[in-house]
Amino acid sequence: MLRPEVSASYQELSEDVERISENPTDEREGEMEVHEDVSSVILPAVFLVYQTISDFREKLKHPVMSVSYKEVSLYDAPGIAFYPGKARLLSCKHHYYDHIPPLINPGQPGDIECTTQRINYTDPFTNQTMKYALVVQGPRDVKKKELVFLQFHLNGTDQDFSAIDYLLFSSFQEFINSPEKAEFMKDCESSYSSWKFSGGFRTWVKMSLVKTKEEDGRETVEFKQETSVVNYIDQRTKPRSDQLFFVVFEWKDPFIQTVQDIITANPWNMIALLCGIFLALFKAADFAKLSVKWMIKIRKRHLKRNRQVMNHIN
Repeated sequence: MLRPEVSASYQELSEDVERISENPTDEREGEMEVHEDVSSVILPAVFLVYQTISDFREKLKHPVMSVSYKEVSLYDAPGIAFYPGKARLLSCKHHYYDHIPPLINPGQPGDIECTTQRINYTDPFTNQTMKYALVVQGPRDVKKKELVFLQFHLNGTDQDFSAIDYLLFSSFQEFINSPEKAEFMKDCESSYSSWKFSGGFRTWVKMSLVKTKEEDGRETVEFKQETSVVNYIDQRTKPRSDQLFFVVFEWKDPFIQTVQDIITANPWNMIALLCGIFLALFKAADFAKLSVKWMIKIRKRHLKRNRQVMNHIN
């Protein structure tokens, strides 16, 4: 007869073999556990891929505005186009360091020390009305606070309000070099805004330049202005309809502002991130495959050892 200890061991081993043979799905439990672990890695990775592509497309649709400043000591002299109508230019001078000497014989013709050009062209909006413009070269030296001081005179008007229109464009030299000055002025009037300064005042205009880079590579120029108006105390004995106009043009600061839209989405960064994600998925799949093989091998070895023990006992 078998001893009680051997009999007990034999009984336990028999139960193990019977349990394994009756439940063949137990061999796949390890595989299922590995698949669950892999799924816990794959699902976040797929979500990360989706989120990365969505963010990239969103950044392409909404570029970020970038503003930079470039300091200069000399500007390209702007062109100042006046539309004086019946008014007449009495004097035009360049001064420096914000200093304008006292007026001598206001209302009388004085020195015109500015570079000027008179031009006639048809109105770009109606193509019928002829317009007369007086184009004056603006200040350049911002470090020395160069300014241009102009005086106009209007002798009689039938209007309730008196004002002179003007517009600014980026380069007086481009206007001088243009073979079609009339077309040049029509383009300027179509592209730039116009302003006014009133009679009986000294209007001080401080200019700043803003360049905008478009998506197609073109660059547009815009002037920003800050104006201050001071009343002129006219002590002349004059007819009531006689008007004097004073205007000063000066650069506000030596900084040119550049505005452009920047797309922050970098395709190379997205490609690198996606490659990293796919590499992680590949590694996870490879690890899952090796883990399944390892689990199957361990269970087969366990079954083989159990059979060897059973054969030994038998």
